[in-house]
Amino acid sequence: MVNSYLMHHLNSLEKRSAVALALVFSSRMLGLFMLLPVFALYGRELTGFSPLWIGLAIGAYGLTQAILQIPLGWLSDRIGRHKVMLGGLALFALGSVVAALADSVYMVTLGRVLQGAGAIAGAVLALAADLTRDEQRPKVMAIIGASIGLSFALAMVLGPLLAKWAGLSGVFWATAVLASAAMLLVAFVVPKSVSKAPMAETLALPQSLGAMLKHRQLLQLDMGVMLLHLMLTAMFVVLPSLLQNYGMQPVKHWQFYLPVLLGSFVLMIPMMIIAMRKSQEKGFFLLAVALLITAMLIVLLLPGFITLTLAVVLFFIGFNFLEASLPALVSRIAPAGQRGSAMGIYSSSQFFGAFLGGAAGGAVVQHFGYQALFAVLAVIGLIWLAVASTLSIPPRAQRLSLAVSVQTEHQANQLAAQLTALAGVQEVTLLLAEQRCYLKVSSAQFDTAQAQAVIAAAGA
Repeated sequence: MVNSYLMHHLNSLEKRSAVALALVFSSRMLGLFMLLPVFALYGRELTGFSPLWIGLAIGAYGLTQAILQIPLGWLSDRIGRHKVMLGGLALFALGSVVAALADSVYMVTLGRVLQGAGAIAGAVLALAADLTRDEQRPKVMAIIGASIGLSFALAMVLGPLLAKWAGLSGVFWATAVLASAAMLLVAFVVPKSVSKAPMAETLALPQSLGAMLKHRQLLQLDMGVMLLHLMLTAMFVVLPSLLQNYGMQPVKHWQFYLPVLLGSFVLMIPMMIIAMRKSQEKGFFLLAVALLITAMLIVLLLPGFITLTLAVVLFFIGFNFLEASLPALVSRIAPAGQRGSAMGIYSSSQFFGAFLGGAAGGAVVQHFGYQALFAVLAVIGLIWLAVASTLSIPPRAQRLSLAVSVQTEHQANQLAAQLTALAGVQEVTLLLAEQRCYLKVSSAQFDTAQAQAVIAAAGA
């Protein structure tokens, strides 16, 4: 799960934190993802089953995730990361039990709502920041991010196998067990935080949210991740049924998902390498969105198992590229000292997209059929492509957080102006309440010692 390069130079605490938090995060996401490939098939015995309620049950967790992601991050800063993580996992386990015991689609949906209420992503990432050094933090975040992708691939395999063996309730019972195991990890394995990372870079600040909602480039990315997860969730409202219609038994669906996901990941890697090395990130970003559109059009215009397979491969090539690129771009574009706020809104947009995809996808299929759904998704993709074509991608920059000692707003403004004048400094944000200065700099030109000397002189 953990790339040896990413683990290089991490100290023992950082390695333990990275692995433990990745396991906590991925076990929770595994439970959420396992429903995607099975609910449209195994939920048919539930009272009230319909395409609309398929979508609502699949996407319901996204609504409470979107609403509670930022507030629970704030709460973790007040009462402690571990308490919020344990409480969130307990809610997640409770929701899983409610869904496992349900005999109607309505109770399953309620269970999914409760699962989503355990919105611990902000607390997990904040704790990861607390336990790591500035220069090693991106590696730990990458390890946690990679574990989410792995959990998705694993869920596509385990979901159908579990459902065949133990039914839909078995999938939810397994999810409850995973949540309980994650609670044990938090209680006994995840290190306790001995210090807090600068809050502005890890959690959303109330005073920054308004500015982030007005930031044009960040809004484009927030809209992008919302539409990406809308398309993913909506597609799974019908994909399992399509596979069955083409003669593939549900228990064998993992034989479809596994090679498709592995193949799409392998094909995505060259795109990522070329985009970074040749500075062609925008071009490949647009190509990835175009792949999503192409996938929808293939299913719509060329029905058949082989063409469906091709479409799903193309979809996941684009999806994997965008899932990796979007948060990196948000982190790069976010103003200095406001990355936590930018990522908070981004995460909420992602989960809200999952809810919209389930709800809207189910409604479209129920009233107009699956072909109408793929037509709508293709149009949504075209709208995203048009918006993304105006996106401006800034050059890469290093982020630094330095402690300061200033007493008044006037002193803070003076120090910010002095730091802005230094070579290589792209952006400066100084927060009096935190007594900390956030910088975005060009690493080739910036001299850290010079900045520290300016800060020391200002505090003298």
